[in-house]
Amino acid sequence: MHATGIALASLFGLLFGSFANVVVYRVPLRQSIVRPASRCPSCGVALRARDNIPVVSWLMLRGRCRNCGARISVRYPAIELITGVLFGLAAWRIHPATDLVAYLPLLWVLVVLSFIDLEHKLLPNRIVGPSLVAGVVLLGIAAALGPGIHAWVRALAGGGIAFGIFLALAIISPRGMGMGDVKLSAVLGFALAYQGWGRLFLGFLLAFATGAVGGIALIAARRAGRKSEVPFGPYLALGTVVALLFGGPLVHAWLPGLEPRYLR
Repeated sequence: MHATGIALASLFGLLFGSFANVVVYRVPLRQSIVRPASRCPSCGVALRARDNIPVVSWLMLRGRCRNCGARISVRYPAIELITGVLFGLAAWRIHPATDLVAYLPLLWVLVVLSFIDLEHKLLPNRIVGPSLVAGVVLLGIAAALGPGIHAWVRALAGGGIAFGIFLALAIISPRGMGMGDVKLSAVLGFALAYQGWGRLFLGFLLAFATGAVGGIALIAARRAGRKSEVPFGPYLALGTVVALLFGGPLVHAWLPGLEPRYLR
């Protein structure tokens, strides 16, 4: 995609990253994401427009509320930056445009769910459920306009297979796999299988590999024990993002028969 398109996608990512902050904060508390307007979590004063510019406002305010001086978590600009970068990378790597439109909401959802899971060890149904419905609809339209309905059918099969495997793991080891992870696996299996069985395999392989490394690191740092519940959502998100954006060359090199011709 032209540099201008990538820049515009990144800008939209920053803006949607600002909204992601609202969702990350309010959904676990069962608050409305529409009203009231954004406000300081410490003093409750509504933010002015100039204090609500993604990343820039946090830097200008030096990470503090203009009204009460309370610290504003670095999480806020981090979410905005991550979303902006992901949207820009997606505009560069994902084609055609119909596929891009379908995958941008997924990337946004993965950012939101990752930060909620890290803080609350929770993957809310209020986000996961609508994400699956939106993915089925948007990729259905993309398939009809692009590779054909067979890609959509493969995606449905991938989502079902992923859900079945994760459900079995949750039954075998309830402490190691939550039902939120099981439900999210259906969303990610659908999204990955649309791009081919190789992407599905790679995405979940990366999730389990990075999850194992992360768990070992936490135990080594004495921030978790062997029986501690470690959020798996961020690792699922990481594996999915890498497979979606950069998995093509890896799959084509290692498993060429599993990479659809229209994606090579």
